Order: sequence, then C-alpha cells, then structure tokens
Amino acid sequence: MAARKAFSIHGFERTTVREIAADAGVNPALINRYFGGKEQLLAEAVSIDLALPDLSQADRSELGKTLVAHFFQRWEGRQDGDLLRVLIRTAATNQDAASRIRTILADQVGTMVARVAGPERARERACLIATQILGLAYARYVLGLSSDDLPHATALVMIGGTLQRYLVEELP
Repeated sequence: MAARKAFSIHGFERTTVREIAADAGVNPALINRYFGGKEQLLAEAVSIDLALPDLSQADRSELGKTLVAHFFQRWEGRQDGDLLRVLIRTAATNQDAASRIRTILADQVGTMVARVAGPERARERACLIATQILGLAYARYVLGLSSDDLPHATALVMIGGTLQRYLVEELP
C-alpha cells in the first residue's frame, strides 16, 4: 500500500525506495531484498485487474458508451483507480511500465474484444480502443482536464461512439 501511494503521488522517477520504506515502517534493504528494487516493486504495486464489464449483457448499440462509463466509474469511483494513472504517468519514461500497460491491454481488453467481436483482429481492435481510453485517461488524470473542460456526457457520446466503431464495425 505504501508503494502504491508513493507511486500515485510522485510517479515512478520521483519515488524513492527510502520514502516507501519509511511510510511502510520497514528498512529499505528489505524492499530490495524481497522485491529486487524499485522496478519490481512497481510491477507488484500496480497489478491491475481492469474489471471490464461483460459486454455480452449490454445493449449491442451501447457497447462503446458502456465501456467509457466503466472507465469513468473505475477511475473516479474506486480506491485502486489510481493504479492505472500511475502506470500511464510512468510509461512515458519507463519501458517496464509501458510494457506492463501493453500486457494488461493485450490480455484483458483483447479478451473482452474477442468475446464481443470474435477472435479475428481482436488485438488490433484492442489497440484501437487503447488509443482512446489511454488518451482520455492521460488528458483527464495526468494533464488535468476537468469535467468543465470535457463533460462526462460529451465523452460518453463522442468517445463511446468511437469505441463502438472499433468494437463492431468492419475494419479496413
């Protein structure tokens, strides 16, 4: 928990093992011994289950909106919603974090897409979805665009419409 908190507040580069150890009340050597360093600690701290909705139960014409609404709820309504923000911030300068995001998206979003659209080109569709979801997350939670800048209702309709196309329309 101390590592998640520190990475969430300071990002990967500005977080130190000493700071995490102090907050956890342990010797910094223990972190290095059990986790092998800050990179491995980050990987452990940000194990993320996106808890994607079962889109097979959603109205087929509302799949994109359902997905955008899920991410808003996750980011703004759940305690662990900050973990994805940590990874997004960190991925810009850390290849391990970037790799972690790619793995999460391939495994979790790719699986969800395959259930909805079939396995053919599921990874490509998942990557297209990632461009929108990660872009929204970065703009909102890293750059700080507020609901005044981009209201939820507008994002649901516009970004949801784009995700809808990525999920169900024929790809070129």
